[in-house]
Formats: sequence, structure tokens, C-alpha cells
Amino acid sequence: MNAPLRAARVATFVYFSLCGTLMGTWVVNIPAIEERVGISHATLGGLLVLLGLGAFVGMQVAGRLTDSLGARVVVPATGVLCSAALVLPGLPHDPWTLAGALMVFGFCNGCLDVSMNAHAVHVEKAYGRPVMSAFHATFSVGGVLAALVGAATAGAGQSPAVGMAAMGALGIMVALVSARALLPAAPTVAASAVATPPVEASSAGEAASTGKTGKAGQASAAARRGTSGRIWVLASLALMVMLCEGAANDWSALHLKDVLGAPASTAAFAYGTFAATMTIGRLLADRLVARFGSMAILRYGAATAAVGIAIVTVSPWMWAAFAGWALFGLGLSGCVPQLFSAAGHADPAAAGANVSRVAGLGYVGMLAGPAVIGWLTHFTALNHTFVLLILLCAITAVAAGVLRTDSDRPRRTRRARRTRELAHGSR
Repeated sequence: MNAPLRAARVATFVYFSLCGTLMGTWVVNIPAIEERVGISHATLGGLLVLLGLGAFVGMQVAGRLTDSLGARVVVPATGVLCSAALVLPGLPHDPWTLAGALMVFGFCNGCLDVSMNAHAVHVEKAYGRPVMSAFHATFSVGGVLAALVGAATAGAGQSPAVGMAAMGALGIMVALVSARALLPAAPTVAASAVATPPVEASSAGEAASTGKTGKAGQASAAARRGTSGRIWVLASLALMVMLCEGAANDWSALHLKDVLGAPASTAAFAYGTFAATMTIGRLLADRLVARFGSMAILRYGAATAAVGIAIVTVSPWMWAAFAGWALFGLGLSGCVPQLFSAAGHADPAAAGANVSRVAGLGYVGMLAGPAVIGWLTHFTALNHTFVLLILLCAITAVAAGVLRTDSDRPRRTRRARRTRELAHGSR
């Protein structure tokens, strides 16, 4: 493996960690900002929707920019913008200004998210083996780093604006220093570039060439339609998986506290358990994908998550609930990276746009998850609302065949051959 490719992989780790750190810095400062602006939880919830809206728009814009300008240009630029925008939510003293600040920060964060994922697809393709899940694990590590730094600044009595400005300044330097190691834009061939036949060609040759070109054009159009349909299937699965993640983020601790009667200090470990197993799973997922294929990781991961959240739904015991949340995080850990990777590899020339569609709809799911569960609690107990998550995981497991590739077929053939050989030997 050459040094530039290794450096590009390290730089991608850095940008994923940067994105997680910037978002985590905002999250840990939410209580202080909410108190200073003087808004209710309900108002804060509405403002967070604006952050998500900004992120969704940013994802769509950055996807196309990444395809046209290249990730080497867009990733560091959006890293600098997102770092600079981090301080904005820490400055307002009224809800309207905070709303604008969150939309700007969300837009910049969405741009960074999609562009770095598109670059991760290029790195994975250059490596020739799965590496996407480890990048997403680094995002989680960045969130942990932000939590530690946020706790330290809060303990020192610093205002949110000071801590967020300092982290943003550090982020700008990191984004600029890491830029040189990114991979250059992959050359693409314009689809409209068709060789012009020689002037001396016969009319029969011209007709034959025209017929071949027409058939090639029809095949290309059919392939594009097939790719577009597959991308929207991947996006729908991302919405379901990330809805489950969002529900766990906001409701896991409340489940232990309100349903099982755990004290708040103990209930907090429910989310910690979920997040820890998700990070561990993502660190291990790339090796499992290389051995079993992305389809198997999505199918059996979603099935494992379904089992985990089913345990949470029905168990009256606290230790079983912790085990269920752990299984839920472990099962979901490898799902989103496989969906993003498949979207990026579906059409390398449009990797940014395809990743933006999948990530954008997935982000909608992550935002909708807590709200949907909250709405359902008006009609039934909190743990009973998790039946929806079981159904979504089951649908994802059934639909995992969308990730099937040609490499999966030889793998299944080899397993079948070994099974027949073992059966024959036993006779």
C-alpha cells in the first residue's frame, strides 16, 4: 500500500473525527444555551428541526459540488466553514437569532458530512477492501472527545461561546493541515463523448455505427434508471435504520428511568451501552464485511438489532434491558456504513450526489425517530412504542438483498461446495 493512500485514509479519519467533535461540542452545550436564551424544551425541539433542515439542504448542495469540484476541494472547505460556524449557536440571546445560527451550522455540517463520506468511498475503492465502518467509528470517537472537553470547559465556568469558539478555531487548523493528504479528484469521461466516424466510412458502416450507438445509449439510460431506483431503496433503508438510531439516542435513558424505575444516574448508562457497542461494532465491521460481504452485515446486523430491541420491549429486568440496548447498538453499528458505501460505489461519477440522497433521507429518519416515538407515547406505553423499531429492523433485514453483488455469488457457491463435500465425506 503506497504512502499517499495511507495518508489519505488517515486524513479521512481526521475529518470524520472533526465532524463528530464539532457536532458533539454543540450537543454538550445545548442545556447552557437553552437556559441563556430562555426557551422551553418544546421550542428547542422546533429549533433542532431547523438545524436538521439546514443539514439536509447542505447535503444536497455538497453532493453535487463534490462530484464537480472533487472531494479534495470540498472536504477541507466545508471543514473550515463548519468549524467557523460552530461558534454561532453560542452567541444568540433570543430564539430568532438562535434559529438562524442553527440553520447555518446545520447547513455547514451537512456539507462536511456528505463530502467526507464521498471521499471515504474513493479511499475504500482505492484500498480494494472495506474501510468505511472504521471511519464512522471515528465520528463516534469525536463525539466522546467533545463530551470530555465540554465537561472540562463547563467545570471551569466558561461560557458556551468561549468553548465553542476555541474548538472551532482548532477545527479550522485541523481542516487546513489535513487537506493536502486527501486524494485528488478521480478523472471522469464525459458521457457525451462519442467517437466521430471517419469521413471515408461507408453508409453501411455509418448505419451500423448509429445502430450500435443507439443500443449503447439505451443500455446506458436503462442502467442509470436502475441505479437511481437502487439509490432510493438504499435511502429508504437508511431512513429506517437511522430512525432507530435517533430513537435510541433520545429514549434509551428515559426507558430505564420511566418504565423500569431506574435512578437517573443508572438510566444514563443505557445510552452509554448503546453508543459503546455501536462504536465497537463499527471498529470490527470492516473485517466482517471483507469475510462475509456487506449484504450479510446489513441482514444479520438488522436482525440482531431487532432481537435486541425486542428484549428491551418485553423485559421487566434492568440487566436484560442493558443487554437489549447493547445488542441493538451492535446490530445497527454496521448498517449505515454499508448503505453509504453502496451508494457511493453505485456510480463513481456521481458518488457525492448519491451519498447525499442516502445520507439526507437517513438524516430525516434520525430527526424523526424521537418525534415519532414521542407521538406514539400518547397512545401506549413507551416500551410498547419500540414495536415500531422491531418492524423497521425486520424490514431492513428482509430488504438487505439490495446490497447483493457479483462477489457474493462465488462466496455462496464456495460455501455450498464445501457443504456438499462435507456431506459426501460423512458418507
